[in-house]
Amino acid sequence: MAALAPVGEVVLGLPDARLRPFVDRYVGYRERADLPLVRREVAGAFVVLILGWGAPLDVVVPHSDERSAYRVDSFVAGTFDRWCTTRTIGVGQGAELLLAPLAARRILGVPLGELTNRAVGAAALPGGWLDRLRDRLASAVTWPQRFALLDAAITARLAGSTPVDARVAWAWRRLTASGGRVGIGSLADELGWSRRHLAARFRHEVGLPPKTTARLLRFQHAYAALAAPPLPTGDTSTGPSGALAVGPGGLSAGSGQGGSAVVAGGWAEVAARHGYYDQSHLIREFREFAGDTPTALLAAAEAPTSRT
Repeated sequence: MAALAPVGEVVLGLPDARLRPFVDRYVGYRERADLPLVRREVAGAFVVLILGWGAPLDVVVPHSDERSAYRVDSFVAGTFDRWCTTRTIGVGQGAELLLAPLAARRILGVPLGELTNRAVGAAALPGGWLDRLRDRLASAVTWPQRFALLDAAITARLAGSTPVDARVAWAWRRLTASGGRVGIGSLADELGWSRRHLAARFRHEVGLPPKTTARLLRFQHAYAALAAPPLPTGDTSTGPSGALAVGPGGLSAGSGQGGSAVVAGGWAEVAARHGYYDQSHLIREFREFAGDTPTALLAAAEAPTSRT
């Protein structure tokens, strides 16, 4: 059945300046879903960290119960090369962080190869520090206080961690700077590694091989072109905003924004701009990573929120 979009609040916060190479921003949210709310979450070369203290979620990886997480209010989702879904009902509140893989590797203290295409409840991660941090966030009164707690926790985690292999970090920077368009053979040659060795080292630290990561980076740029512009950092928005969007761009059903300029330019132009061979190539990648075509995703974004 269909219902109005969930009533929610989104508060964006900037991390301490010293942390911005590792964390782009904090997203605080409060969202009420009176009926079961199901969202499709797109694939991405990033790590999602949710620290919540409200209604739990199910994070469902299609055809893989062992990689899914059920009835969790706090979880980590590693780098994903496939789409998944989230489902919740009730009032959810928490903080969301999108982390670049190498930053997540240091903050979480877990090789990302162990989290690939997997959602893991915070309580299952080593040390119990995420559970303790979640409790402190829930006890805080204001979002600035919560963001300060996140600053302190992340600073401590980074101080106690070892930087990842500088050569893998260099390969990651080359891939991201090119939007996923640099050749993997060229990367290996510049490092003096074989392609097989590069793939093994990259998979261990990032969770996915470099070729898949390059595809995801191209997809993320194209997907972001469909989405509404993000709120300015520090602004607060209330109302039917579709507050929790686990993934880049925020194309939550019910947002009712974004995409008109993309349609005007045509999908072939979007494909060429983001390094795809043609429009068919773009559509195939969207089907694999987002579960639908760009046109269908835009239509869903402009429709009332889907409920089941």
